[in-house]
Amino acid sequence: MKKILAFILFTILVVPMTAQEVGLQLYSLRNQFKTDVTGSLDIIQSWGITKLEGGGTYGMSMEDFQKELASRNLSVVSVGAGFEELEKDPQKIIDNAKAFGATYVMCAWVPHDDNKWDLEETQHATEVFNTAGKILKENGLTLAYHAHGYEFRPYKDGTLFDYMAENATDFTFELDVYWAHHGGGDPLALMKKYPNKMSLMHLKDMEHGIKGNNTGHEDVETNVVLGTGQVDIAGVVAEAKKLGIEYMFIEDESSRVVEQVPQSLKFLESQKKL
Repeated sequence: MKKILAFILFTILVVPMTAQEVGLQLYSLRNQFKTDVTGSLDIIQSWGITKLEGGGTYGMSMEDFQKELASRNLSVVSVGAGFEELEKDPQKIIDNAKAFGATYVMCAWVPHDDNKWDLEETQHATEVFNTAGKILKENGLTLAYHAHGYEFRPYKDGTLFDYMAENATDFTFELDVYWAHHGGGDPLALMKKYPNKMSLMHLKDMEHGIKGNNTGHEDVETNVVLGTGQVDIAGVVAEAKKLGIEYMFIEDESSRVVEQVPQSLKFLESQKKL
């Protein structure tokens, strides 16, 4: 009887935490969703993932899409938002997030001319994120900026990312470890330097031999199985646990996503045993 009670207690206390620890950015299955929405959700369910980052309904009504999610024990906890919407119509973003029942809003890109990104763009983006972030915060939402690599250009004794992090009063960051590494940053060092500014993560690994740059662009086929590339996935996952980061979303943009995600999940599972 004691063993049964212990197992029940373990299930109640431990399983929900591990189930929420790793989620999926739905952009990973963008090509699959184009032709089969429910089939794509079935794939995610088969992986044992329950927490999602998304924001759209793929042509379905919100009510119908939510029913499909609920029937598979899936929930969207973070939604994407465009920079222009954050600047001009944050209420639209709030309404969408609340419709999904999400608690996080992420912005993945700040529009800029060609490859021009300097202090002026950085300051403007920081102002917009702080202003919108305060409004979102008042509505029970956390805004996280997903840096994309171009922010790691030199500035004073650090980078333009440092300027954003040091001046982020009402927003946080979603650390995409691939793009931080690609832009010349050190994901693990950033987590240690700004432990209170990281609220979400994108887990994505980069093929060996790829040399990064400051454009924020790269061939999606350089996305490889977690733990097999040049990013210290084991290190950042361990640090994320120390920091109590709530959601780490796998984002695999390659054409091999359906084959690679189960392998990435297996790698992450192996890290729990260390």
